[in-house]
Amino acid sequence: MDIEFSLALPREAIGIPMVRRVLGDSLRSLHVTENCVSDILLAVSEACGNAVRYGGPANRYQVEAAIGYGRCDVRIIDKGRGLMRMPERYPSPDLENGRGILIMRAVVDEIFFDIAPGQGTTVHLSKRLDVEEGARAPGRRELASV
Repeated sequence: MDIEFSLALPREAIGIPMVRRVLGDSLRSLHVTENCVSDILLAVSEACGNAVRYGGPANRYQVEAAIGYGRCDVRIIDKGRGLMRMPERYPSPDLENGRGILIMRAVVDEIFFDIAPGQGTTVHLSKRLDVEEGARAPGRRELASV
């Protein structure tokens, strides 16, 4: 992996911009395209928002990221009661909540949930990285010619 980090954050919305900043800057330093960065940040923001909203009774949640080998993998871990069921379609337009998981599914390549009712939820997001033209793919080493 080129970059790995773990953040322990308070279950408050104020931590979400910090996650976006650290992850976004990390991806941009590896020359990931802005469209790809935006997709990853949208999905991670949605997952973090769910951890803030539903991750109780603990007052913290964790974000772990690994970037390299052409992929970005992020885990958002909370200690909430867990999801009872996964939504299969968008909720009606008059409802304010319920779109986050569907948004995440739309912008990342893979999404997995490890749900332990009463103990917490881990959301695992994975996306193949698109790198700016002319930049080396993250995690690939170039061999020097002799």
